Amino acid sequence: MFDGQAELKSPTPILRIFNEAKAKEFYQDYLGFHCDWEHRYEPDMPLYSQISKGQCIIHLTEHYGDCSPGSALRIEVRNIKSLYAELSETNYKYARPGLDRNFGCDEIVLTDPFGNRLTFYERIAEADTN
Repeated sequence: MFDGQAELKSPTPILRIFNEAKAKEFYQDYLGFHCDWEHRYEPDMPLYSQISKGQCIIHLTEHYGDCSPGSALRIEVRNIKSLYAELSETNYKYARPGLDRNFGCDEIVLTDPFGNRLTFYERIAEADTN
């Protein structure tokens, strides 16, 4: 018997990757995510892994049937200017993102090496928009 209402929790996005080394260079070395775990059915099979940074959790997969490349995520950030400074100081030759203001948010938009778009955003306080 079920009592109460169902409670939805945060989703875990799954992003398609094609090259493990490039994924680690982008997500871990550049963005500062930590690898929580990796899984392969056998040593020569595709990778499925979980990465995280703070409360943000993302699954990365090389399995062709899990999802399609070219997905888009919006990731809310507290203190986006600090993230922008961190990314600006990292010497990643494939990205030099800006900090833009759009639709009541400050945003950093990045595309990973596999065509997935990540938009990090922070809502602008009412006083900051005037």
